[in-house]
Amino acid sequence: MTPAPPTATLDGLAFIKGHGTLNDFVVLPDDHAEVDLDEDLVRAVCDRRAGLGADGVLRIATAGALVDQGVLAVLPEGVDAADWFMDYRNADGSIAEMCGNGVRVFAHALVATGRVGAGRIPVGTRSGPRPADILIHDGDQAVVRVDMGEPRLLGVSSVELGGRVYAGLAVDMGNPHLACVVPGLGADGLRELPVHEAPEFDTGFFPAGVNVEIATPLTDGRVSMRVHERGSGETMSCGTGIVATAVAALADAGQATGDVVVSVPGGEVAVALTGVGSTLTGPSVIVAEGRYRRPLPARRTEASRPEL
Repeated sequence: MTPAPPTATLDGLAFIKGHGTLNDFVVLPDDHAEVDLDEDLVRAVCDRRAGLGADGVLRIATAGALVDQGVLAVLPEGVDAADWFMDYRNADGSIAEMCGNGVRVFAHALVATGRVGAGRIPVGTRSGPRPADILIHDGDQAVVRVDMGEPRLLGVSSVELGGRVYAGLAVDMGNPHLACVVPGLGADGLRELPVHEAPEFDTGFFPAGVNVEIATPLTDGRVSMRVHERGSGETMSCGTGIVATAVAALADAGQATGDVVVSVPGGEVAVALTGVGSTLTGPSVIVAEGRYRRPLPARRTEASRPEL
């Protein structure tokens, strides 16, 4: 794949489409953060009928450029100005702090477009640095391991879904999660639950919203999970939610560390919890590249503003 031009032109906006276990993203190469990536544009791009269709948008830009353009107020701790930064937006246009599947696709896209070589890649996010290791790279297919940082336990809460209340463990993965391990639930029963419906949660506990995972108990190192993502609805996979689910499933089994394979509708991802950190290992697939042709105004600067 050849490097994509970084900015909007009269021919539209360059994009890459990819997914990590069917959690799909439109990647917008915009190295100098020249595109005004507002909510309307994100929603239009992610529209599955009138747009390109995706669970979210990943802008490729340097962290320093995002600060210069006012997208970031300051560099997150541990992120350098020269680092490639994953500017992640949910499908509804809202800003999200972190996305584990997104980091895999983002790192893969950096290699595929020639911005970096395969190996260990520093990736900046609003939750701080999330280094990614390209373990296998074969063109449009890759296997990527992401350093997800240390999960932070927030306590317990509950959520109502389809008229039933589920208790869960609240986990901060740089973004908020409520991972509910349901006693006696099997994979077949999980498929029947209305996870697509908007959950009702404690807004006092989660003032910025929450990603909700419903999961089976740990059996032979494996769990099954479905997720309703804040700002996107049910998705086929959620990287941070997968790690949060592994944390909750191990805790439910009386363990704090270990390896867990999490099965989601989009495939399987491996989690390792060490007690001081966590990693997420899974596939990334690039499925298309092209140009999005909806009119795209470039970010206006003071010099470009018309005189009144």
